[in-house]
Amino acid sequence: MRYIISGKNIEVTEGLRTAITDKLGKLERYFTPDTEVQVTLSVEKERQKIEVTIPVKGTVIRSEQVSNDMYVSIDLVEEVIERQIRKYKNKLVQREQGGGSFRQEFIEREAEDEEVRIIRTKMFDRKPMYPEDACVQMEMLGHNFYVFVNAETDQINVVYKRKGNTYGLLEPED
Repeated sequence: MRYIISGKNIEVTEGLRTAITDKLGKLERYFTPDTEVQVTLSVEKERQKIEVTIPVKGTVIRSEQVSNDMYVSIDLVEEVIERQIRKYKNKLVQREQGGGSFRQEFIEREAEDEEVRIIRTKMFDRKPMYPEDACVQMEMLGHNFYVFVNAETDQINVVYKRKGNTYGLLEPED
């Protein structure tokens, strides 16, 4: 794989470059040698962010991970990319499409069905509230989304945290 590594507000040291190629090098078994991997490292205040983009035939495999340590972010991003690759492989096998940037041995191996397992169930209060109040509740809990009954529509809605300390609201269509 060919790595294109760049940094925003961070110098890409030899140690970071080595950590990236070592960690993402585990993915080489899936791709042809000419596959291009774009890696962008950035630092904003305490946030150490890595973005990895791998263009493949018909789609883009991409992950963005943030932590307070760049090496932790690198570890996290590799796990997410590998999970996305397995899901994409299953889709290719089901559709019987060509693999593009993937190694043929990887495509031909039997597709592993990733079993969906629910490991925890949470209950939530049905007391109606306004979206702004739901945002406050979400912040107090330290979550990045919050499910609630909207006092204005009496329907279940979801508020979620967006980049830049803004919020989104998901409502069902009528």
